[in-house]
Amino acid sequence: MAAIRLTIAAAFAASLAVGLAAAKPLPQLRLAHGAVQLFVDGKPFLVRGAELENSSASSAAFLATVWPRLAAMHVNTVLAPAYWELIEPQEGKFDFRSVDALIAGARRHGMRLVLLWFGSWKNSMSSYAPGWVKRDEPRFARARRSDGEGLEILSAFSSVNLEADARAFAALMRHLRDTDSARTAIMVQVENEVGMIPEARDHSAAADAAFAAPLPAALTDDLTKHLDTLAPALKATFEAHGLKVGASWAATFGENPSTDELFTAWSEARYAGEVAARGKAIYPLPLYANAALVRPGKLPGQYPSGGPLPHLFDVWHAAAPALDFFAPDIYFPNFVAWAKQYAAPGRAFFVPETGRVNADEMAANAFYAFAQLNAIGFSPYAPEHLSSDEAGTFGEAYEVLGELSPLILAAQGSGKMVGIRPPVAFDGVADLDAQRFTLGDYVFDVHFKEPPSIGAKQETSLPGAHGGLIVQLAPDEFLLAGTGMIVDFATPGARAGIDGVWEGRFANGKWMAGRLLNGDDTNQGRYLRFPSGRFTILKIKLYRYR
Repeated sequence: MAAIRLTIAAAFAASLAVGLAAAKPLPQLRLAHGAVQLFVDGKPFLVRGAELENSSASSAAFLATVWPRLAAMHVNTVLAPAYWELIEPQEGKFDFRSVDALIAGARRHGMRLVLLWFGSWKNSMSSYAPGWVKRDEPRFARARRSDGEGLEILSAFSSVNLEADARAFAALMRHLRDTDSARTAIMVQVENEVGMIPEARDHSAAADAAFAAPLPAALTDDLTKHLDTLAPALKATFEAHGLKVGASWAATFGENPSTDELFTAWSEARYAGEVAARGKAIYPLPLYANAALVRPGKLPGQYPSGGPLPHLFDVWHAAAPALDFFAPDIYFPNFVAWAKQYAAPGRAFFVPETGRVNADEMAANAFYAFAQLNAIGFSPYAPEHLSSDEAGTFGEAYEVLGELSPLILAAQGSGKMVGIRPPVAFDGVADLDAQRFTLGDYVFDVHFKEPPSIGAKQETSLPGAHGGLIVQLAPDEFLLAGTGMIVDFATPGARAGIDGVWEGRFANGKWMAGRLLNGDDTNQGRYLRFPSGRFTILKIKLYRYR
């Protein structure tokens, strides 16, 4: 009998080993040639994403009408909610049919999936919590305003709330681990745009007690350790109040809305971080938290306060180490300014939601994010509701980015690629001054205005969106892609001329040359033109002369 048991055990171990060997490697974030990249199936991967509108993923029948539209837009990754209210309709009884439908649909259409955990918080509110949570207020405590009024927000100071959320998220991650052998799901967002509103912090009895208590040593130790690199406002207020340790929040940072926001950042980050840690212990996919951004002039409490915003990164890093990175949901015109704040060295940069600009502007932002900021992914929101013209415009840009992906991935972090985008202010006014880039021995001047013709008094702005990228292929060879740009070139100590310019495309990673451009198409060898309204790829060889 012992021999039989040993044989069975050996057979089981052998089959398990075969299964593990056959399994695809887990998606993971890796530092590669100076850039943090997302690896899928063991290879670097650019997310050409599309985030579904909040309710779309709740119906497989509705999704059936969406998948072909996403495929036509050359989307390779869908971002979609995993709804707590659907996954755990009764306490302790889980139903993953909505998630399984997403995974099956993505597989059928050759796409990957980023799941968005709509758990305790979605845009600050707790609207996606199951009914058995919402209806049992004595057990599942709510956050409260300073006047005692209850909010439709679960309190981060309830261990019962945290345990229920973490248990459900862990069940989701276990289900993915056990059923998604193809690794269709490649990342998970934990909660959605957490933060307090319409006041900057929870004023429930438990929250008030925590606010009056000494700051957690884990936070003050971390702030002290990283004092020289703290966000400027946090560093200034911490120092101004004497770098206190073991004091209350008000004594440590002052009694004001900004302190309330720091308190919320710590409490909600600890909560989200614990949810993330419970899931990651079961299935360690890359995990991130997203942030709703702040309009100019708004004070804490006037926006979802306490989320993973740049001035709160230090608190979130200390509170939620299980989260791999923080991501901005950029709906404001000043995309470049916000994106730069999240593209920190040594961390992944990802834009999970963007919109409220024309499709050509979104596409130009995508080129800039991938080429200049080493983004792992980019995703417009609610693509299923774009007009056919807007979907076509963005789809053409994604098609070009798909062709360029191997080249972009190889060049990220290498110093051999630049992204081009005129910065835009919050009021929508673009800075169309020329930009200068140096790659190797050549200097490229990128213009977003038409040079004046003979007799003209001034330049005129090129129409439409402006942006693109330049990649150095060899000492004298470059690939450029973009829209709404005019590019000329020089080299120190000499002049630069065009040896040859080819338009073309990539097919299966191989360059397919089209027309050889010359004459009027290059202004007799003076510059390159990227027409508005489409993204053009050009391969150029330069030479130097005196």
